[in-house]
Amino acid sequence: MQAVILVGGQGTRLRPLTTNRPKPIVPLVDRPFMAYMLEWVASHGITDVVMCCGFLADSMVQELGDGSRWGVNITWVQEPEPRGTAGALKVAEEHLDGRFLMLNGDVLTDLDLTAQIAQHEATGATGTLALVPVEDPTAYGLVRLHPDNRVDEFLEKPDPDEIDTDLISAGAYVLERSVLDMIPADRMVSIEREVWPRLVEDGLYGCVHRGRYWMDIGTPQRYLEGTEDILAGRVRTRVTERLAHGAVDPSATVADGVAIADAVLVEAGATIGARSTIGTGSVVGRDVTIGEDVILEHAVVLEGATVAAGARLRDCVVGAGAVIEGHVHLSEYAMVGDGATVGEHNALARGARVTPGAVLPPGALRF
Repeated sequence: MQAVILVGGQGTRLRPLTTNRPKPIVPLVDRPFMAYMLEWVASHGITDVVMCCGFLADSMVQELGDGSRWGVNITWVQEPEPRGTAGALKVAEEHLDGRFLMLNGDVLTDLDLTAQIAQHEATGATGTLALVPVEDPTAYGLVRLHPDNRVDEFLEKPDPDEIDTDLISAGAYVLERSVLDMIPADRMVSIEREVWPRLVEDGLYGCVHRGRYWMDIGTPQRYLEGTEDILAGRVRTRVTERLAHGAVDPSATVADGVAIADAVLVEAGATIGARSTIGTGSVVGRDVTIGEDVILEHAVVLEGATVAAGARLRDCVVGAGAVIEGHVHLSEYAMVGDGATVGEHNALARGARVTPGAVLPPGALRF
C-alpha cells in the first residue's frame, strides 16, 4: 500500500521557525518533524510515499531526500498552486496504483494504521477515517457514527447542547482509488466539504483510535508539548530508543555543578557552563553553547545558538544560530528566529516573536 502525505501548508502559526523553512522540516527534538511521520508509516509496513508539497518545496526535497534515512521511498509531487486537501490529492493521482493512505502532514501521532487498514478491508469501505477522542469537543468539528462504525454525520463546531460524541477526524484516511474519480481536476477542492458528504451512507466509515497519541503541533505551545512528550516517551517514536543510551551525547561538554533533569536531550558538540540547569522538556541542540548559571525549563535551543550567563529560558524556542545575551528572560512561548540576537537584560513573554536575523538592543523590552 502507498501513502500520500499532504505538506502544502505554510505553518504561519509557528513563525519565526517557519519563516525560512517549511513546517515539515522544522527541527523537533533531534530530527525534522516529517521524519516522525515517515518512520510511523514505515513501522506499519508502508514504504512507498508520495509527498504532495507546495511552500518552499525545494528545501524539503533537500532535507528529506529520497526518504531512505527514514525507511521509505519518497516520490515528490508539487501543487502548481494551492488546491485544497482533495485538489492536492488529485495532483498525486498518476502515482497511485490502488488502495492508499491519505495523511495530513501536520500531526505527531502513533495511531495504529494496521488496525485501521484491517477494519477498512473487513467492512468493504470506500473510505475509512481515523477518529480520535478529545477532552473538549466544543472546539472541533465532530463525527457521529452508526453502531457499525459507518459515518452518520459531520458536526462542524456544534453548540454544546448538540454534542453527543467526542470523536474528531485525525487526518489519516484509508481510501479506495475510486475516490479520485470524485475529485475535479485543476481547481481548489476540499475533501472534507466536497467528497466526504457524498460518501456518507455510501461506504464511509470511521475507525476509532483510543489510547493512542495524537497532536497537531502547529502552535508554539503544542510544539513544546510535543517535544516533551517525545522526550518522555508518551508517543511511540525512535527517539525513545536513542534516549535509552543516554540523554547527553558523549561529545557534549558539561561543567561541574550542572543539573540535568529527566526527559531532556543534549546534542553532540554542545557546551553547558557551570551551575546551569537543564530542566524537563528541554533540548540543547548540536553545537549550542550554554553559559554559566543558565536555567532552561521546557525550552528548545536549536543548533549553533548561544545562551549567555544568567539567562532564564522557560516555555520558549531559540532558533538556530541565534544569540541570547546575558540575563535575558524568555517565557510564555516566546520565540526567537534563526540568527537573531536578543541583547542583555531583555525580557520577552506572552508569545513575543523575534524575526530571523533581527537584533534587539540591550534592555529594549520588558515584555
